[in-house]
Amino acid sequence: MILPVICLAGPTAAGKSAATLALAQRWPIEVIVMDSATIYRGMDIGTAKPSKQEQAVMPHHLLDILDPAERYSAAQFQSHASQLIRQIQERGNRPLICGGTMLYYKALREGLNELPAADPVIRAEIDREAQNCGWPELHRQLSVFDPETAARLAPNDSQRLQRAIEIYRSSGRPMSAWLADARPRQENQQKFVTLSLEPSDRLALHARIATRYHTMLEAGLLEEVRTLHARPDLNVGLPSVRCVGYRQLWDHLDGRISIEQAIEQAVAATRQLAKRQLTWLRSQPERETVDCLATDAAMQIVDRVARQWPL
Repeated sequence: MILPVICLAGPTAAGKSAATLALAQRWPIEVIVMDSATIYRGMDIGTAKPSKQEQAVMPHHLLDILDPAERYSAAQFQSHASQLIRQIQERGNRPLICGGTMLYYKALREGLNELPAADPVIRAEIDREAQNCGWPELHRQLSVFDPETAARLAPNDSQRLQRAIEIYRSSGRPMSAWLADARPRQENQQKFVTLSLEPSDRLALHARIATRYHTMLEAGLLEEVRTLHARPDLNVGLPSVRCVGYRQLWDHLDGRISIEQAIEQAVAATRQLAKRQLTWLRSQPERETVDCLATDAAMQIVDRVARQWPL
């Protein structure tokens, strides 16, 4: 019998790591990390990367695979995760996808539309413009030539704004037109079951996010960012530096904002990230939800998985 692949999803600070550890007590799992930040080496505290102890309990894949100066795409995740699923199953273990980067999950399950390749020259040009006039202004410009894409992007969603503007400048066609005309790649034939940790009280999740960020600061997050900031090959145009919680401290180290402002903005940005993650998840009617604020949330996840993975 071919068992489904479980994806444990949820917004940041929802308790995915605790649930994963509970699952490891019952099944021989290997975790495929679905996260666009933990892929980077030297970015441990601010990404809530699994500890060495957690990694010793079960294998974790796609952690620390890139230097912060490099880039990673949903297409690469699709390829890597598909290969890992097959390899883990061949070993007789059970692949568990865990994380909150929902674009990666969409790419894995549904395939990706063929879009124009990235153009580093145009990207650098857009980054310079953003530094001069700000991402909200570039969002306004995007709304002129691609109102459909602009309507679904936040004014400060720098990475997606950059990609949408880049596609238009390199091809002369808006991203929405490409997505409408392109044929998706063949979908993954593997069966996936989505378990989603979601809050019954969003304000309670907001409080948890703030507490966790302050805990990260106490654990040395500012020093972690300071080490990255000292590297001459890293800049705010890179996806690694734009990660939530890092970009704000980077701006502080650049002297643009105070440490108090950086913390406030980082917490607010993390809450916005959680909102986007929840919006995406709630658009998936087939998902099974568990209240991440419940004291027995991890055991509820175990019970749901047991229905899919008989012992």
